[in-house]
Amino acid sequence: MKIEINEQFAKALQLMEEGKRNAFITGKAGTGKSTLLSHFRQSTSREVVVVAPTGVAAVNVGAQTMHSFFGFRPDVTVEKARYLAKKASEDGKAKLYRRMETLIIDEISMVRADLFDCADQFLRTVREVKSEPFGGVQVIMIGDLYQLPPVVTSREREIFSKHYKSPFFFDSNVYPEMDVSVLELEKIYRQHDDLFIDLLGAVRNNTIDHSGLSILNARVAVDAVDIDDGAIYLTALNREADAVNEAKLAKLKGKSRRYKAELQGDFDEKAFPADPHISLKVGAQVMMLNNDQFGRWVNGTIGRVVAMRSDSIDVELQDGSVEEVEPHSWQMFSYEFNEHARHIVSEPVGNFTQLPVMLAWAVTIHKSQGKTFDNAVIDAGRAFAPGQVYVALSRLRTLEGIRLAHPLKKSHVRVDWRVVRFLTSHRYAISEDKLPLDKKIAIIEKAINERQKLEILYLKANDTRSKRVIRPLEVGEMYYDEWSFIGLRGICELRREERSFRVDRILEMRVVE
Repeated sequence: MKIEINEQFAKALQLMEEGKRNAFITGKAGTGKSTLLSHFRQSTSREVVVVAPTGVAAVNVGAQTMHSFFGFRPDVTVEKARYLAKKASEDGKAKLYRRMETLIIDEISMVRADLFDCADQFLRTVREVKSEPFGGVQVIMIGDLYQLPPVVTSREREIFSKHYKSPFFFDSNVYPEMDVSVLELEKIYRQHDDLFIDLLGAVRNNTIDHSGLSILNARVAVDAVDIDDGAIYLTALNREADAVNEAKLAKLKGKSRRYKAELQGDFDEKAFPADPHISLKVGAQVMMLNNDQFGRWVNGTIGRVVAMRSDSIDVELQDGSVEEVEPHSWQMFSYEFNEHARHIVSEPVGNFTQLPVMLAWAVTIHKSQGKTFDNAVIDAGRAFAPGQVYVALSRLRTLEGIRLAHPLKKSHVRVDWRVVRFLTSHRYAISEDKLPLDKKIAIIEKAINERQKLEILYLKANDTRSKRVIRPLEVGEMYYDEWSFIGLRGICELRREERSFRVDRILEMRVVE
C-alpha cells in the first residue's frame, strides 16, 4: 500500500533510523501511527524488536507482548527482572537482547511505569551496560496518551502510589534518564471535516465547552439500542455489549451455525483476535476483524450475514457488495537470534484461524480502539476511564455518523491531568530549544520599538493551542495572584482587547505586516 510520507513522517523515520536518540511518537487518533510503524519495519536496516503491552495489541501489529519477549510473569518486579536477565545469560539466550538495536513499544499509553522499569533493568543486566537506560538500546514509544491508560487494579493502587507518581511510563524511574525526542503527527487521515476535528480535539484534552457539547448532543438518538441500520453500539461495559448481541441474535429467525477456531502452536488465550466459538445466523450484524488482502474491507467494516456454509459465510457490506468471507489466520510472533543469518528474526510460534468477524450490534469502547466506523451509537454515560469518550467518538469518520444513546455531559469527558502536564512541559521544552526565552524577548522588544505586529502560537496549560496576531505593548515581569512571570502585554487583533501572555508558553512567533 502506497503511503504519504509527509514532513512529520519523514522526520520520525529519520530519527528512528539514525538510532541516536530515543523517541516518543504521538498524535491524535487517525494520524497514521500504525502506518508509520509498519513502514519503518519494512524499510529499516536496524535490528528491531516490536512489542506491545497486551496480546490483542501485539497481534494487531504483528508484535510480541512485552511480558513474553522478556520472559516476565504477571507478578514481575525489578528484582525478578534482573534475575531473569542473569538467567538468560547463563542459559545462552542473551544474544537476542545484545544484538537488538531498537526496541519499539506500541500502545505506550497502556504500559505501566513498573513494567517500563522492569524492561529497562532487564536490558541493562543482560547487555551488561548498567550505566545506560535500557542497556544502550534505542527505545521508540508510539501511542496517544489521551487514549486508554494503564490498568492498575484497586488492590494494587495503594502500594503502586508509594513507588510512582502515576502509572504512566513517563513517571517510571528510568524515564528522566532518557534522552527522548517527542514528535507529534498532526495530519489527520480518518476525519476531514474541520468542525468535527475541532470537536474531537476539545474532547481529547477536556476543553470542550457548552457550544461544543450542544453540537454533539444534537446527535442524541431517540431509541439507541433498537436502531438497526448498520450502526454499531459502543459501550464501556463488556456485559452490556454481550447482552445486546445475544438479544439481537436470539430475535433473528432461522437456525444458528457455530464456527470453531483452529489453534496451532503457542497462542495466548488473552490475545485471541476473534471469538474461538462464534454462533451466527443469517441477518446477523458483524464487524470485520482484519484488513482484507484484496481491499474489499478493512478492520472495523460493518456488514450483515446473508449466507452460511460449513467453512465460510457471505457478508453484505454497507456499500451493497456481497463478499465471501473465509477463515483468516492470525499469527503470534516471537523474536529470536538467528545464528546462521546473524541477525534478529521474528518467527511465528502460534496460529489462530477463524472467520474474521464478530457479532457487532454492540462492542466495547476498548475493543473499538484502532478501528474506523461510518455509523455508531455511543453510550458514554458509563465511561469510567480517562480517554474513553475520546476513543469512542474518534472511531467515526464523520460527525453525521455519530448518534448518542444519552446526552453527553462535561463530567463524562475525563482527562488525566498528569498526561496534560507531561505533554505541555515537553512542548514548552521543545519551544525553548528552538527559540530560547531571551530571543523571544528580543523579538518582542524589537516589534514594540518598530510598531510591528506579531503572530504567535500560544499553548495554554490545558494543552490547547491558539494562533493569534498581537500588537505588543510591553514585555517584562508581570504578576498573577502573587505569582511572577515574564509576560507579553498587547492588543489581540482577534478579540480587539488587551491581553497578557506568558512568554515561555509562546511556541512560535513571527513578525507580520
